[in-house]
Amino acid sequence: MEYKKGSPSRGRTVCATVGKAIQEGRKNPPEWNRRKVPCGDHYMAFCTYLGVLVREHVGINYLRWGDVPKELKNSLYELITLDEKVPISGKRNIIVTSALPYVNNVPHLGNIVGSVLSADIFARFCRLRGYNVLFVCGTDEYGTTTEVRAAMDNLTPREICDKYHPLHKDIYDWFDIQFDQFGRTSTPEHTVVCHQVLNSLNTNNYLQENILEQLYCEQCSKFLADSLVEGQCPRCLKSCKGDQCESCGAFVNARELLNPVCKICRSSSLSLRTSEHLFLQLASLKQDLHALSDRVTFSNQQAVTDTQKLLHKELQPKCITRDLEWGVPVPFPAEKFRKKVMYVWFDAPLGYISITKCHTSKWELWWKNPQNVELHCFMGKDNVPFHSVYFPSYLIGTGEKWTLPHSIHATHFLLYGAGKFSKSNGIGVFGDDAKKTNIPVEVWRYYLTSVRPETSDSRFSWEDLQAKLNSELADNLGNFMNRVLTFVAKPSGKGYNSVIPDVSDVVPSEMDAEFIEYLLRYVQEYVKALEKGKLKDGLKAAMAIANEGNRLFQRTEVWKLYVEDRSRCSFIVKTLVGVVCILACLLQPFMPSFSTEVLKQLRLEAHELTLHDDDIERVQRPWELVPAGHKIGKPRPLFRKLSQNDVNKLEREFSGIQNGGIQNDRFENVKLLNKSKSEGVSKVGKDGN
Repeated sequence: MEYKKGSPSRGRTVCATVGKAIQEGRKNPPEWNRRKVPCGDHYMAFCTYLGVLVREHVGINYLRWGDVPKELKNSLYELITLDEKVPISGKRNIIVTSALPYVNNVPHLGNIVGSVLSADIFARFCRLRGYNVLFVCGTDEYGTTTEVRAAMDNLTPREICDKYHPLHKDIYDWFDIQFDQFGRTSTPEHTVVCHQVLNSLNTNNYLQENILEQLYCEQCSKFLADSLVEGQCPRCLKSCKGDQCESCGAFVNARELLNPVCKICRSSSLSLRTSEHLFLQLASLKQDLHALSDRVTFSNQQAVTDTQKLLHKELQPKCITRDLEWGVPVPFPAEKFRKKVMYVWFDAPLGYISITKCHTSKWELWWKNPQNVELHCFMGKDNVPFHSVYFPSYLIGTGEKWTLPHSIHATHFLLYGAGKFSKSNGIGVFGDDAKKTNIPVEVWRYYLTSVRPETSDSRFSWEDLQAKLNSELADNLGNFMNRVLTFVAKPSGKGYNSVIPDVSDVVPSEMDAEFIEYLLRYVQEYVKALEKGKLKDGLKAAMAIANEGNRLFQRTEVWKLYVEDRSRCSFIVKTLVGVVCILACLLQPFMPSFSTEVLKQLRLEAHELTLHDDDIERVQRPWELVPAGHKIGKPRPLFRKLSQNDVNKLEREFSGIQNGGIQNDRFENVKLLNKSKSEGVSKVGKDGN
């Protein structure tokens, strides 16, 4: 930290800086004088940090420090002294998980909107609400996809993981994804967690050994996991791999595929051989799984239907081991299990737990604390059964009290012209492509949220991005904020010389009451929507406030009012400056860098408005949010429009085929992006793929 004695920095800025320093392992211990009073270069940051923690975690009903319960004091002490986040007594404690993206390639926009971005927006909103949030994610590094990619690149699976894990992290950092812990599943901690769960399931007699008939590649001399076999789906006849069809979504056993070939060597010389595996007896857990599904909040009807469809039929034993080399080894001593690893959909969800274990040695306070911790999961819709049925079954079967899903937020498909997003095929706009466009990250975050497929499929196109940027962001939101701040910044005689006016003697009018009614209603709609994970509805409510602000500015004609009724003009302007602050707060989960820039132009390092219930009431008096006499900074345009030439260039440069390809084919694929209505379903999988 860079805070010195006498620093004027505000509480939330200091708190955020101290928190970041803690997360990065940097420590700045305070000095103490002989009277045990903090002093030295860091004392102000230390005292302010304590003040913010107490204000946010200790209710105002405690008149004296002695009245604060010991448990709450202990929680505060842990927050101050530990380098790790733990649940806080008396607070709403929330784990937010984003489905772990496969490590085998660079994440594309489908991955990003389907899981990590959605989860990040929800986590940021929860923090603004004052909840204690732990947001964890990481790369899913085991399984056939990694083995295949390693073979393609002539690398070992470990080398593939070490290559792509930092690429994922760099892209998520660029997208302003604020994880508390971004880990990986190839860690010793992950192996320990998986072994503990598997051993408990075995001890409780939920595992059974069965012989499985599997495809065997004569040319590779190895058993083939389902996803190592490609052929035609027996249901829709489209090309697919074993395990699940990307076209129709059906779960397909590799033995059912028509015209199967080995994905590694492309040989069709496949035979059926037997191999012994471990199966989880799901039927024995059906009652508990039914009870859980009745409690879980699902984001859409499709997620409910998919879960109920699975639970309302006879639950078959689930094979949880594979004949692979790269994975979590099965910990049983028998020779028949010596070369087997855990099925990736067994170990991957347990990654949420192991990544938390890497974050804090007190991980069990999060994951074995169902009375005090909520688990909110974000994923693609085809991954719902793995989170609503299979993952909980692993935990319930241990017999321990685990934190199980409280809500499951699943996205539908994101369409991409005549093609589809596919990480394995390298098709679609990828994270590093987005970085190369020179389109700011806040625009990408806004656009992806605005087309987020919450209840039905949606479509990406450059022309749609252009329309939303130019109309919604530049002409509505950016225009409103810029015209308000520019008017304040005008010299005396035309404006307020950058100084917020005093309106203490002004009585609000009937028109003001009507505006405040709209304002409060939209803020309440915003909060209600985001509490349910309805991110698009929340974003629409916030943008409606910008629209109302523009209408008020235009309707009152403040440039005339400044001459005709200075007092009334000052009240309108101060109210609209408050609305700018409210929007900076509401849009922070969606566009954090945008909110930072707005506060910079306001010269407010950290605005005091949060989304706590008490602060929401302050929305009814927006003219009180920024004090009279405060001097704002220099207003600047917040968004740059895209021209048609820009769009044409982007269509050619980022056509959707990664790493090469014939240029004409690439361009035609992008042109179809804006024309096709019937083709191109993008699979949004467990990481949005």
